[in-house]
Amino acid sequence: MMVVVAYDVNTETPDGKRRLRSVAKTCMKYGQRVQNSVFECSVTPSDYLILKHDLAEIMDEMCDSLRYYNLGSKYASKIEHRGRQRHVPVDGVMML
Repeated sequence: MMVVVAYDVNTETPDGKRRLRSVAKTCMKYGQRVQNSVFECSVTPSDYLILKHDLAEIMDEMCDSLRYYNLGSKYASKIEHRGRQRHVPVDGVMML
């Protein structure tokens, strides 16, 4: 299934900057960055639970925000894009 993760981490302190990097690194394990603070993650239901748990451990609920948008498995028709694309489609072919 496709899950979009959007986050806003308070970076006014060194600890906040560390949390921001940790959130991004955790999201990169499950998907790819499509905007500065937005990731598209193709995950199994169990991976989704682990992702949410890992991010909850990192964030400070008093000053940070996480949003999850579950697009399901038939997500292709639910995503519209305009402008420069920063990523490879998740189910597309990638050659190295």
